[in-house]
Amino acid sequence: MKKNAPWILVAVVAVWFLGNLRAPKETDFALTEFGRLPLVFNGRFQPMDSLARNSLLQIREKQTVNLEPWKEWYEKPAVLPAVNWLATVMMDPEKADGWPVFRIDHPELIALLKLPAKSKENQQDGKHFSWNNIQPAIETMEKESKRIGKIDQAHRSPFEQAVMKLHTRLILYMRLKNTLQPQDAKDWARELAEYETLVGPGVAAARAQQAGKPFDQAVFDRFLGLVQRFDAMARFEPPLVVPPHHDDRARDEWMRMGDVLIEAARGETLQPAAKVYATMTSAFRQGRAADFNRAVQDYRASLQAKFTPELTKASREHFFNRMQPFYNSMVIYVLAFLLACFSWFNLSDGLRRSAAGLIMLGFVIHTTGLIFRMWLEGRPPVTNLYSSAIFIGWGAVVLGMVLERFFKDGIGSVVASAVGFISLIIAHHLSQTGDTMEMMRAVLDTNFWLATHVVVVTLGYASTFVAGFLALVYILRGVFTRTLSEETGRSLARMVYGIICFATLFSFVGTVLGGIWADQSWGRFWGWDPKENGALIIVLWNVLILHSRMGGMIRDRGLMNMAIVGNIVTSWSWFGVNMLGIGLHSYGFMDAAFWWLITFVASQLVIMGLGLLPNRYWASFSGKTVAAKTPAGSGEKAAPLAGKKPTPAQA
Repeated sequence: MKKNAPWILVAVVAVWFLGNLRAPKETDFALTEFGRLPLVFNGRFQPMDSLARNSLLQIREKQTVNLEPWKEWYEKPAVLPAVNWLATVMMDPEKADGWPVFRIDHPELIALLKLPAKSKENQQDGKHFSWNNIQPAIETMEKESKRIGKIDQAHRSPFEQAVMKLHTRLILYMRLKNTLQPQDAKDWARELAEYETLVGPGVAAARAQQAGKPFDQAVFDRFLGLVQRFDAMARFEPPLVVPPHHDDRARDEWMRMGDVLIEAARGETLQPAAKVYATMTSAFRQGRAADFNRAVQDYRASLQAKFTPELTKASREHFFNRMQPFYNSMVIYVLAFLLACFSWFNLSDGLRRSAAGLIMLGFVIHTTGLIFRMWLEGRPPVTNLYSSAIFIGWGAVVLGMVLERFFKDGIGSVVASAVGFISLIIAHHLSQTGDTMEMMRAVLDTNFWLATHVVVVTLGYASTFVAGFLALVYILRGVFTRTLSEETGRSLARMVYGIICFATLFSFVGTVLGGIWADQSWGRFWGWDPKENGALIIVLWNVLILHSRMGGMIRDRGLMNMAIVGNIVTSWSWFGVNMLGIGLHSYGFMDAAFWWLITFVASQLVIMGLGLLPNRYWASFSGKTVAAKTPAGSGEKAAPLAGKKPTPAQA
């Protein structure tokens, strides 16, 4: 039984993951099917479900809506899935306006908008607010956002950044409210039918008025008011939900609902999709589930006849969203990390094997998610900062599994699970900025170079991080536990040295390929762009480590400390240069990311300080006389220095 326990554990976790793939239990309204409907937003086809999740991440920083945030978790507050929230925003906005979805953390902004304070009696948590809470101060928000908009982003205070963030969220919310109907509509199906009846007389009255002939003033005023209403609806630039109806239009020329309604005012036939969505909207608002479900099925059937590829892509992405491969991988990596750490205390080799098995399972799910994203995008694995975090974690897990396969000491599992988890956490926070499958800049829209330069240099990042995290394991185990034996120390030194060789090769080749891409794209191989300089620094630092080791200038402890500096160098090249606000690779300053980067760098410096402590402060070496460590690139023990055996403290 003990021998099979690791496999049983892996099987149980696999069953848990597969259980999460089941479609959620449908309510009276077929909102899961509604979530599969395709639309165009941010320049790409996506399902309603993706729009819901991405929008909610931007507005609330979560993919669900807690309708009772003032309650503690053990009180089981009511929680709403993203697509249910989106359907309500689009079809029953008056109800959605009362839900606390806008997260505001800055106390000055809360005071400026005169938002309610935290109070369980008043059902307020002091951080999440509804549109109805904010709406009375909209004019104040507009005034402040106009003032702050004139200030350079890098010079904005935390309060000003909070104002602009909320302003962006409010605009997104208004875009969603005006997607299927005017936000003030009460019974959109009836209003649309009345508009259809009015179009003929209204157009006639408008033409007569322009020609200076007698016309029906009441009809003209009513018609003009509706056109202005629909124009205001379109100016919010909501998602494109209406597919092209005429054969003379390209199949990707989808339209906004407001533009479709204005076209009808010019004499065009009102498109069928507009009528179907109107039926859905009124049925949803009035609680007529059967009519809503029938309208969804009818619309899907009509799309199946003419827009099968778009419908299929939306369904695939909907399944990908439900699968949540990267979140599930994170959970598995955490469990594997704990088991691998416990295995060091000689509790059981079964723990080490269980950790290795779980990492393999997490890796399979991680890989599935990576390939699925590539399939959906039609791109190589790395296209933006978000996908680079996903891929760096994937590469680190591969290297960690290889190390565990050869050394079987739990170290590879610890590093694989730690770097895999941290990189996926970073990716999760990056996803809060919006759609992670957005359209690419024209100069980056080249699959060949994305598949070569970007992938290769990102593997260089991943391997440098793995070497650095192995060094962290060496120092933390040595200082705080008695589990860093002489044999384990030598194994770690060999791992770090080998991984740095790998990192040097990939970071160098990737940087050269990037120069060739730059030469072909804008006519220069090297321009001292901050991102180029960061990539070069990684190459130079890894080369410096190898030369120092091979030249005998450092031994094990020195190798570990230099590898930890590699973590700092790589994190700066990966994230830091993107926040400078200059260069071709700048994504703009991210306040939260900056402070997390500073915190990470500080933690690495602290651990390096521990690595410089004398042996008597290391739990694994105190009171021991330890043989000399392995010199660079050799499996033999170093010769004594000045007739004495060197200790691991010598670097």
